[in-house]
Amino acid sequence: MIRSVTGARLPTLLATAALLLSACGTGSGSTSAGAQSPSVPEASPSASPSLIEAGSVEIDDGRSLYRVCRGEGSPTVILESGDGSDSSEWNPVIAQIAEVTKVCAYDRGGLGRSDPVTGCRHLADLVRDRDQLLESADIPGPYVVVGASGGGYITAGFAEERPEDVVGIVLLDTFRPYTDPPPELIAETACDSPTNDERRDYLAIEHEAWDARKEIGDIPVTVITVEYENPENLDEVENIDGQQGWFVLSPQATQVVAHTAHYIAGEDPEFVVDEITKVVEAARGE
Repeated sequence: MIRSVTGARLPTLLATAALLLSACGTGSGSTSAGAQSPSVPEASPSASPSLIEAGSVEIDDGRSLYRVCRGEGSPTVILESGDGSDSSEWNPVIAQIAEVTKVCAYDRGGLGRSDPVTGCRHLADLVRDRDQLLESADIPGPYVVVGASGGGYITAGFAEERPEDVVGIVLLDTFRPYTDPPPELIAETACDSPTNDERRDYLAIEHEAWDARKEIGDIPVTVITVEYENPENLDEVENIDGQQGWFVLSPQATQVVAHTAHYIAGEDPEFVVDEITKVVEAARGE
């Protein structure tokens, strides 16, 4: 779920990306047993940040999803926004990333310029939408996948489903899931909550991604974690250690500690661009 600007783990589903804030640091990673990584062309074409593709594409069930892509080159960076946020969350960084390689962001169902959704949606539904968007919009792999906050669960789920297409991962303050959520949080994040435009079972999706963690391959993975200056609860105190649970995704996984608030791309876009660029360059073997 979207975390509040104070850092407390309380969702604010009506908040926009402009209400989030975060970023900065370094670390080291860990392992598991794993899959073979896709190859990236040794010489990627120079990126052209002025090249923009934008608009809606139709997916299999007839709904339309909006996407915007900029630049050229391989691997393609795919940006996944935080809970309740559309592709505009990435406005502070997308043009700079486009100077390095092709980059795309999109609006999930029920958000921004994408069609609304119904029912109760789980991780498999969101990953399927993303798969179909990439196919319908002809967005080529291999991919460096980037997820902010709750978008990190979708990013991890996509990588777990398509490890052969993923050559790098960046997670921006994607928390370890709740173990004992309070009743008011369960109600606020339910699929039928009036504030839940995505119709997501937020708590279930967190566990669906976290519990399915496995090694994607021997690929660059950066876990960016906020160290809150004035932690308000135990979850924040344990945030750095907790997010190290993502290290299982790759033996190359590292953690970068940020000393700002939660919306990293908005507060320190240069930092985010730099960390994504490092993963892109590592995926290219540079």
